[in-house]
Amino acid sequence: MVVGLLLIFLVLIGLSLWLRVRHYRDSVAGVETKPSPVALAVQELVATAGGVYLAIVALTSFLKLDMPDKVTLMAVGVDPLAVTAIVLAIVQPVFTRLAYKIFHR
Repeated sequence: MVVGLLLIFLVLIGLSLWLRVRHYRDSVAGVETKPSPVALAVQELVATAGGVYLAIVALTSFLKLDMPDKVTLMAVGVDPLAVTAIVLAIVQPVFTRLAYKIFHR
C-alpha cells in the first residue's frame, strides 16, 4: 500500500512538473531570443578551429607524420594539433585583414 501511494505521489509530481514546464514554454513562445555578439564570436571561433583541426589531422595522416599525443605547456597536457588549430583560428582574421590592406590599395 505504501509503495502504491509513493508511486501515485511520484506520478503526480512528474505530471505537475510537466505541466509547469509546458506552461512556461507556452508563455515564452512569442519571445525571440537574440544571441549576444560574444556568443556568436565564440561559436564562429570554435567552428573555424574545428575545421582547421580536421584539416590538420587529415594532412598529418596523409603525410604519415608522427605527432605526439600530448605536449605539456605550463604544467597542462594539451593536444598539439588542437592548440595549433585554435591559434590559427585566432590569428586568421588578423592575417586576412592584413592581406586585404596590402593587396587592395
